[in-house]
Amino acid sequence: MSRLVMKFGGTSVATVERIKNVARHVKREVEAGHDVAVVVSAMSGKTNELVGWCKEAAPLYDQAEYDVVVAAGEQVTSGLLAIVLNDMGLPARSWQGWQVPLFGSDAHGSSRIIDVDGAGILAGFAADRSVAVVSGFQGIHKESGRIVTLGRGGSDTSAVALAAALKADRCDIYTDVDGVYTTDPRIVSKATRLDRVSFEEMLEMASLGSKVLQVRSVEIAMVHRVPTYVRSSFDDPENPRQGTLICDEEDIVEQQIVTGIAYSKDEAQITLRRVADKPGVAASIFGPLAEANINVDMIIQVVSDDQATTDITFTVPTADFDRARTILEGQRGSIQYQSLQGATDVVKVSAIGIGMRSHAGVAARAFRALADKGINIRAITTSEIKFSVLIDAAYTELAVRTLHTLYGLDNAA
Repeated sequence: MSRLVMKFGGTSVATVERIKNVARHVKREVEAGHDVAVVVSAMSGKTNELVGWCKEAAPLYDQAEYDVVVAAGEQVTSGLLAIVLNDMGLPARSWQGWQVPLFGSDAHGSSRIIDVDGAGILAGFAADRSVAVVSGFQGIHKESGRIVTLGRGGSDTSAVALAAALKADRCDIYTDVDGVYTTDPRIVSKATRLDRVSFEEMLEMASLGSKVLQVRSVEIAMVHRVPTYVRSSFDDPENPRQGTLICDEEDIVEQQIVTGIAYSKDEAQITLRRVADKPGVAASIFGPLAEANINVDMIIQVVSDDQATTDITFTVPTADFDRARTILEGQRGSIQYQSLQGATDVVKVSAIGIGMRSHAGVAARAFRALADKGINIRAITTSEIKFSVLIDAAYTELAVRTLHTLYGLDNAA
C-alpha cells in the first residue's frame, strides 16, 4: 500500500471551516488507498501573534522559551484537524514534533533536522490505517529534551523530511497557489503553471525569490529523491488539479532553455571604493561578515588603472544592511578603503533553467534585451543553470516581463 505525506500551510487552515476542507482532501487520498500523514502549519497569522506576545513579555526573551510559545500554533491546528477527521469517520491522532520524534539541533528558532523516527506513525498505519496529523515547524533536541523550531517555512521542511523517513511515494505541499509558475503571475499575466520542475531548478527558484517552497525543504527532497507536488488546497477536494511535480531532471521529457524568472527585493548593495589592492583584503572584508552570519551574494571587483586600489561591490540581505555597514565601518582601518556606498533600492532578477547547460549565449541575450529597454545592470552572477542581475528596483516589473518574453515563456505550455 502506498504512503503519502500531505502538508497544508497557514492559509489552508486559517479557520475551522478551512480545516474541514483540508479534511476532505485527506479523506479523498485515504479512500484512494493511501496511508496518509498530514503535516500542518499554524492557522494564518497565529505565529506572528505568538511572536508578538514573546516580544511584549520581554524584549530580550529566552530563545528556548520562545520555541515553546511559537510551537503552540501548530499544536492547535493538528488537534483540530484530528478532531474533524475522527468526526468524519477516519481514525486519526495528532502528533507533536517531539512525539514523532523529529530530532533537531539546539539552535532555537532555526534548528536543523538531524533525524526523523517514523516508527510510531508506521505502527498506526499498520494497526488501523490511522491518519497521522503532525505539527510542522517543530521538533525536539535529543540531549536537552527541549522543543526546537525550524524557522519560518519550517513546516515544508518537516513534511519533506517526514516523507523521506516514511519512504513515502510522494509529498504533496498544499498552499494558496495551484503550482509553480514561470514567474509571478501578479507581474506577468501570461505566466503559466509548470507541469514539472527539476529539484535543481526549484532549489534555485526558492533561493532566488520564489516564495512557493522553503529552500531547506527542496534540499531535503533533492537529497532523498522525494517526488514533491505543489498543489492548491482551495481546489475542489473531489476534483483537484494536478499541480506542479518537483522531480529528477531525468523525469522531464521536454526541457525549456529557461524554466522560470524569479526576483528578490530582499537585496542591498554595498560598494567599497579604492580599497588597497593587496593579498588578504577580501578576507578582511568578508571574514567579519561571515562571523556575523551575514550572507554575501553577488561580488564584483574592479581594479583601478594604477593597479594599487580596487572597487569591491557585493550584496547582502536588506535586513542585514545596517549591521553589515556598521561592521565594515568598524574595520575601515584594516581594510583601508576610501569610502563606503550603499543602496537598498535594488532588486535581483534571475533566469533559471537546466537547459542553460547545453546552450551558449543565454545570458548575453538577456543583457542585450535589458539594455534595449534602458535597464542598467549593477552586478551579475552566474552558475551552471541560472544567472542573476542586480538592477534598480524601479525597473523590476519591466525586467521580469522582458526576460519572460525573451525566453518564450509567455507561450509556455
